[in-house]
Amino acid sequence: MQLTISPENPLEWLALRANLAPIPLLHVQIMPVLAKAVLEAADKGVFEAVKDEDQTLDELATKLQLNQKALGELMGLLTAMGYFTYQNNRFALTRMARRFALKDDPSSVYGMMIFNNRVVWEWMDHLGEYLQTGTGVQYHDTLSSEQWRYYQEAMLAATNTEAREFGRRAPVPKLATSMLDIGGSHGQHSVALCRKLPALTSIILDLPQAIEQASPLLARQGLGDRVTHRPGNALTDDFGENAFDIILLSSLAHHFTPEQNQLVTDKVARALRSGGVFIVNEFIRPELGAKPDLIGSSTDLFYGLSSTAGNYSIAEIQQWQQTAGLKPHKIVKYYTMPGRVMVVAKKK
Repeated sequence: MQLTISPENPLEWLALRANLAPIPLLHVQIMPVLAKAVLEAADKGVFEAVKDEDQTLDELATKLQLNQKALGELMGLLTAMGYFTYQNNRFALTRMARRFALKDDPSSVYGMMIFNNRVVWEWMDHLGEYLQTGTGVQYHDTLSSEQWRYYQEAMLAATNTEAREFGRRAPVPKLATSMLDIGGSHGQHSVALCRKLPALTSIILDLPQAIEQASPLLARQGLGDRVTHRPGNALTDDFGENAFDIILLSSLAHHFTPEQNQLVTDKVARALRSGGVFIVNEFIRPELGAKPDLIGSSTDLFYGLSSTAGNYSIAEIQQWQQTAGLKPHKIVKYYTMPGRVMVVAKKK
């Protein structure tokens, strides 16, 4: 997926065609403002304030106790971005905003908005240092209890849409009874598969700090003892032998070095039963020279900044799996999440 600059009239088209439009100015001046505007709107309750009834600017400013002039500027931008329409002096949420920006919609990314605004935004100040040293923020070592809660709610929001497709399309044994979800915290992927496979139960192995904040999120799913948490550490814990039909490593490989990922994969291979599958669920780093991929490249840089590691290519992930004695099985590219891939291997 690419974000593109789209001309709205012939003169703009000519300017783009002739390389006269200063595209970097849009990147450095406009796009940071767009991102921060959406984050602050979510954090200040702007979207929720228009959920039940269209609002005038005066009504919004009074309800939210915000400066009317500043709020008007924000609403003008959010309208230009497609979050609101403005008719008869009243703002109304668009279909896109209702689906993704309101707290309670099943597809909402509200949790990610709050985490990015209250925690992640300041990490970007460290990008220059990261480029010089190669050392990232390593945020798992420094999050407060409150920040861990924001983090878990963000991870839940990030997978609201993905987990449903994962449940439909993950190539897993139909008669699977036991699953290990490494770093699965909120449990959405485990829940999706357990709802599909009646005999399946899943253990979510995650850090104690994550489980403390993710347990209420998992409880909402109503799966009882079919999906449970186990405090632990993927790098130091043993996964057992011949214990699982499905092992999932979702959004965790990008936190680990290649050596750490090989260590985890070796333990996975021992823990899988014959015919079992190992699914690495990640954004993929596009190879230099390959077709540009804004999502894969931007998440690669972000994960490097935040965790020092970063994204990996499909070939690198498959190499861990093959070195551990697993056989490449399938590559599943998400329809609803561009750049996101399941790299699946099977144990003979």
